[in-house]
Amino acid sequence: MDQKGVVPGDKVFVHWNNIQTDDRFPRLQQGMQVEFGLVISQGWRGWSKVRSLKAKTVTLPGGGMVNIQASMDAENMTFIGAQNFRYTGTVKFFDPFRGFGWVIIDDGYALEESVPKEIKVEAWELNTGGKRLRMRIDKLAIEFGIVKSKKGDSYMAYNVTLPGGAPITHEAMEHRKEEGGQRYTGTVQWWQRWQSWGHIVPDVGQALPPTVQAALDAAVAQAAAKAKPDGKPPEKLLYFRKVDCQWNLRPEVGKKVTFTVYLDDKGAGAKDVMPVE
Repeated sequence: MDQKGVVPGDKVFVHWNNIQTDDRFPRLQQGMQVEFGLVISQGWRGWSKVRSLKAKTVTLPGGGMVNIQASMDAENMTFIGAQNFRYTGTVKFFDPFRGFGWVIIDDGYALEESVPKEIKVEAWELNTGGKRLRMRIDKLAIEFGIVKSKKGDSYMAYNVTLPGGAPITHEAMEHRKEEGGQRYTGTVQWWQRWQSWGHIVPDVGQALPPTVQAALDAAVAQAAAKAKPDGKPPEKLLYFRKVDCQWNLRPEVGKKVTFTVYLDDKGAGAKDVMPVE
């Protein structure tokens, strides 16, 4: 840090999701000048709760976005066509847990004979808008560049996006529609730690948007039709993911939270989930 004595050792940790960037793979370079804020966060080390100091909202001096990936790629990659040339095709499949998949190139391009019809795509070449993609992708229309491997014996998809250049996100693929920006309160009713999703029960007495309320009513009616006669009546639950939570929120059953709401292909969900202070 330029300001000496502010933090121990004049160094502070920064997580990649606190870098303000349009790059698909947020990063910093050694010696780069940046500006940032500081925040005290709480986390877990084993079974103990610890507090630590971290950098937040990391930008270039003056507040500019840290967009450096394109220039680094230009120096280090061999492109088929040009760096900004875009091909169209389809994701044959992408497995987020294995970290790779395959892309089928559309017909009609005058490519080198050595470029195969199907090429590999690694997780870091999916442009996901700065969020980790945890869902499998199959038969998705995309656009992308093509690069040659460093050994020169294979080809890979580069900077894969939706047609038109939009990032590949849960929101885009599930047609998310935000329902106003009002914040509501509720309680985490269930949390699947390994798959990073769960349910929130909204507090009673809140006027949720009519479209969201209708989606919750429909989900309850559907669950009630499948429930056992002597079983517990279904609750009105909002779906949420870890990627839709504030970075320092540790989801736990019974935790009180605030959130905004949306609709998508699955129904009603919660986003911008934050702990109740």
